[in-house]
Amino acid sequence: MKNKINLGNWRTPEVLLLLMAAAVPLSFSTWQALINNFAFDRASFTGVEIGIMQSLREVPGFLAFAVVFLLLFIKEQPLAILSLLLLGIGTAITGFFPSAVGIYFTTVLGSLGYHYHQTLQASLSLQWIKKENTPELLGRLIAVGSVSSILVYGLIWIASEQFKLDYIWIYGIGGGLTILIAAFSWLCFPKFEQPVVQNKHMVLRKRYWLYYGLTFLGGARRQIFVVFASFLMVEKFGYDVGGIAALFLLNSLLNIWFAPKIGRLIARIGERRALVIEYVGLVPVFVAYAWVDHAGIAAGLYVIDHFFFALAIAMQTYFQKIADPADIASTAGVSFTINHIAAVIMPVVLGFVWLTSPEFVFLFGALLSIISLIFALNVPRHPEPGREVVYSILFTDSTNQSIHQAKKHGS
Repeated sequence: MKNKINLGNWRTPEVLLLLMAAAVPLSFSTWQALINNFAFDRASFTGVEIGIMQSLREVPGFLAFAVVFLLLFIKEQPLAILSLLLLGIGTAITGFFPSAVGIYFTTVLGSLGYHYHQTLQASLSLQWIKKENTPELLGRLIAVGSVSSILVYGLIWIASEQFKLDYIWIYGIGGGLTILIAAFSWLCFPKFEQPVVQNKHMVLRKRYWLYYGLTFLGGARRQIFVVFASFLMVEKFGYDVGGIAALFLLNSLLNIWFAPKIGRLIARIGERRALVIEYVGLVPVFVAYAWVDHAGIAAGLYVIDHFFFALAIAMQTYFQKIADPADIASTAGVSFTINHIAAVIMPVVLGFVWLTSPEFVFLFGALLSIISLIFALNVPRHPEPGREVVYSILFTDSTNQSIHQAKKHGS
C-alpha cells in the first residue's frame, strides 16, 4: 500500500476499509455515548441490568466463529457491508424501545452487525494490506474512526444540550448515517479479489496458542473498561449525556493524532515491546480506578486507559506475521469468539460484585493486566511461522516441526 491514497482511483480496498471504519462509530459511538443514560433514565437500570445487557451484547461476538460458515454462501466483502447495515438498523431503532426487553433486543441486533463486521474488517485488512504497511494502516483506521466519533460526540452534545432532542432522534440519525454508508459501499465499490483462498472451516492451530491466550485476556480486560469504567462515570460522578460525550470526544481527538503514530511505533519497536508497554501501563490505571474519588482524575484515567488500548494493534500484526495466509478469515472469527468467552460471563458476574465492591472489579482488571504481561514476554522479537513463541513449553505442533525442517534444508 502506498503512503498516500491515489484519489484519482478512489475505489480501492484501502478506501473501502477507511470508509467502513468511519461508518461504524456513527452507530456504535452513538449507542455507547447514550446507552448508560438512556437505560438509567428510561428503564431504571442498575449495575445488574447493565451487566446483563452488556453480556447479551457480547453473545454475537462469542458466536463470531460462525462467520466462516456464512462464507460458504457469501463472500467476505458483501457480508461485511451487510453486517454494517444491520449495525445501523439496530442503532436507529433503539430509541423506540425504552424498556429492559426492548433495550436487550436492540442491543443484540446492533451487536450482531457490529461484531460480524469487525470480524470481517479485521480479516480483510490482514488479507488486502502488505505486512510492512499493516501497523500504519490499522492506525489510520483507528484515526478515521476517531474522526467519525468526534462528529458523533459533537452532534450528541449539540443535540442534547442545545436542542434537547429526544433519544429517538439522536439514535435515528446515528444509525441512519451508517445505513447510508453501507448502501454507498455496496453500490459504488467493485468486488475486490482476495490474494489467497480462505479456509471455509474452523481453524484451531496449536502454534497460535499464544495469540489465542492474549486475545482471551484482552477480551476479559476490555470488558472492565468498556462496561464498568463508563458506568462509574455515570453512577459515582454523575456525568450526564453531554459530559460522557465530551469525554469520548477527547479520546477521539487524541486518537486522531496518536493512533497512526502508534502504528508506526509498533512497526519500529516490534509487537513484543508494544504489548509490554500496554500491559505495564494498564496495571496502575486499573488500581487507581479502584479508589478514585475525584471526577477529574477519573476522567484522566479514562483517557489514559483508552490510549493504552490502542497498542492492541500489535496483537493483530503479531498474528499476521505468524499465520498461514489461508487461515486469516477463519481465525478472525475464532479469535473474536475467544475474545468474547469472558465477555459473555464477566459483565453479569462482576455486575453483582459491583453492588457490594466496585473496587474489586478494577483490581481484577489489574490482575488480568499482569497475566497479560507475562504472556506478552513470550512473544518473539521477530515473530514468523515457526517462531511464534519464545518458550514453546505448552504445546508442540507438527506444523512448527515441518517449518523448521524446511528452513534447515534451505527450502
